[in-house]
Amino acid sequence: MAEDSVLLREGLIGLLGRFGHEVVAAVGDAEALTAAAAAYRPDIVVTDVRMPPGFADEGLRAALALREEQPGLPVLVLSQYVQRRYATELLDTGDGSGVGYLLKDRIGHVADFLDAVHRVADGGTVVDPQVVRQLLSRRRDPLHRLTAREREVLALIAEGRSNGAVAEELVVTQAAVAKHIGNIFAKLDLPPADGTHRRVLAVLAFLRG
Repeated sequence: MAEDSVLLREGLIGLLGRFGHEVVAAVGDAEALTAAAAAYRPDIVVTDVRMPPGFADEGLRAALALREEQPGLPVLVLSQYVQRRYATELLDTGDGSGVGYLLKDRIGHVADFLDAVHRVADGGTVVDPQVVRQLLSRRRDPLHRLTAREREVLALIAEGRSNGAVAEELVVTQAAVAKHIGNIFAKLDLPPADGTHRRVLAVLAFLRG
């Protein structure tokens, strides 16, 4: 874990420990994060974006470098602001799986944070809904092929929702959601293929658009 605020860092350590997770290292700057990740090979890295010494994007840069050095390393980035570039750069690493981008001030429930940690650690992709909404106004090809309902479904998938959760949100059946997802894959030219995660690739197309 990398967070320069001592109080927040200690709070997250206590929270994760209370729910059965072991924090093998907790650091306050990007250089220490890189060293700790290399030494411990953690199951997931949770990091702030802005960290010492420059308080710009050192945490994100460290996360990107770690993803390059350790392909598949799950990374959950916490940010104070909506930064489209940060989210897309993170999602561009590897095949886009095992990454998350959440806004600190919008994490309203402990369960939501823990759920995001679990999803990212398991190879899922989680993006804060506010980031998703901001990106909705910047869609370009090939997303113009999607219907309004298909874009709704893809936006919810980008938030890390399961098929069941999407169905509940849109008040439709899971079969209807599965059909929409199939149409999305077809319109985005994502045929079934070994070694690929079509759900993640669809989210990447959405965010890049």
